[in-house]
Amino acid sequence: MSRNHILYPLSAALAATLALSACKKPEPAPPPAPAATAPAPAPIEAAPVAAASVVSVDLGNSVGADNRVVAPAATFAPGDTIFAAVTTRTADAAATVPGRLSAKWTFQDGQTVNEESRDLNLTGDGVTAFQISMPSGLPAGQYKVEVSLDGAVVQSKDFEVKK
Repeated sequence: MSRNHILYPLSAALAATLALSACKKPEPAPPPAPAATAPAPAPIEAAPVAAASVVSVDLGNSVGADNRVVAPAATFAPGDTIFAAVTTRTADAAATVPGRLSAKWTFQDGQTVNEESRDLNLTGDGVTAFQISMPSGLPAGQYKVEVSLDGAVVQSKDFEVKK
C-alpha cells in the first residue's frame, strides 16, 4: 500500500475529530462561589420607653395647692389627717408615662388601715397626695405607708400617732 492511501483516511479522521470537537457545546461555567455572607444587620432597637420613678415620699398634716406637704412631720395627733406627698419623675420630661401609683397604710401589727391606687399619666416631675384619717381619730401607735409604682414597692415611711 502506498503511503498516500493511509495518509488520506488518517487526515480525514483527524479533520473530522477537529470539526466535531469545535462543534461541541462549551461546558457550563462552574457556579459562582457563594458570596461572602455579610454580617446580619444589627436588630433595630425600639426607642427606650421613658421610665417613671418615685423620687420621694413626704408626710405631713397639710398640703398646698401643688400637693406638696407644707410642714414635713413624723409624729401626728389622733385627729390629724395624714398626707403622703409622693414626688414622681419621668426619665424624659416631655414624655407621658402611664403608671399605677399606690399607697398602703398599715398599723403596727401589720393590719391594713387604708389602701388606695391611682392610674396616672406621669409627665416630668409631679406630686400626688394620698391621705388617711378617721372620724374617731387614729389609734395611737406605729404606722407605715408603703408607696408602690406599677405594683412594686419603691419607698416606705414610718410614722407615729401619739395622744
